[in-house]
Amino acid sequence: MEFFKIRRDIPFMKNALVFNVISFLTFAAAVFFLFQRGLHLSVEFTGGTVMEVSYSQPADVERVRTTVAGLGFADVQVQNFGTSRDVIIRLPAQKGVSSAQQSDKVLAALKATQPDVALRRTEFVGPQVGEELATDGLKALAMVVVGIMIYLAFRFEWKFAVAAIIANLHDVIIILGFFAFFQWEFSLAVLAAVLAVLGYSVNESVVIFDRIRENFRRYRKMNTVEIIDNAITSTISRTIITHGATQIMVLSMLFFGGPTLHYFAMALTIGICFGIYSSVFVAAAIAMWLGVKREDLVKASGKKQEDPNDPNAGATV
Repeated sequence: MEFFKIRRDIPFMKNALVFNVISFLTFAAAVFFLFQRGLHLSVEFTGGTVMEVSYSQPADVERVRTTVAGLGFADVQVQNFGTSRDVIIRLPAQKGVSSAQQSDKVLAALKATQPDVALRRTEFVGPQVGEELATDGLKALAMVVVGIMIYLAFRFEWKFAVAAIIANLHDVIIILGFFAFFQWEFSLAVLAAVLAVLGYSVNESVVIFDRIRENFRRYRKMNTVEIIDNAITSTISRTIITHGATQIMVLSMLFFGGPTLHYFAMALTIGICFGIYSSVFVAAAIAMWLGVKREDLVKASGKKQEDPNDPNAGATV
């Protein structure tokens, strides 16, 4: 399915150096803010109090959030848990205030606005648990990166594996840089979004790499730059359809999903935009600079597949 068909190849690689300089500067800025400001970690990572309350009727989550925030708690997480009548509240740890004191204060405020509220459980999430979550999250990220590299090395060629990983880590660091610069809350949901972006970005890279390999077999008189430009141009319609539909869904979560989904959707929005950009201008360009060539992807003993519409078909290399 194509919305349109471009007759002439767009010379993407002609400006690859300029775009990669921009990418490097953006990447460097993201790294700077990560070290200078750091991530604003949520209760799951830093520790705090977790409360679960229940109402006799469907709970007004926004009202609960406003009530708790009015007590002076910053970065409170309030969301439905299980049913529409159950609400889970995550409170950051406060110096000199115990978990029991926090929960009593919050419960009293909630009862003042709606007497039918009942406390079902309260527990303290210690820093040790938060440290374990952070460690497990980093391990998950590392395993995803290694898995992607192994897959691409077997599926294509090691030069593509290196190019794709650099491009994907470029996307991840930039997402984290946005969260560090604006001090948006970094929660487990955001970490899940970052891992999703890794898979999403590598999917776009695989589509382009697969077309590059196919073009090396079909167009035997084209050089590497022309092959890559043709591969990217021929997949533009697919990119617009796929990423456009995904972005519409993510933006609907961003604007209408409420505070619970806001930063999750924000991370996905940034990741999708930079994922498209990095697959075209970072991954493909790095593969080109690493010297990918026809012999890397087409076995010399194999019979070359030729496109009957290619005027150069049948010509010798």
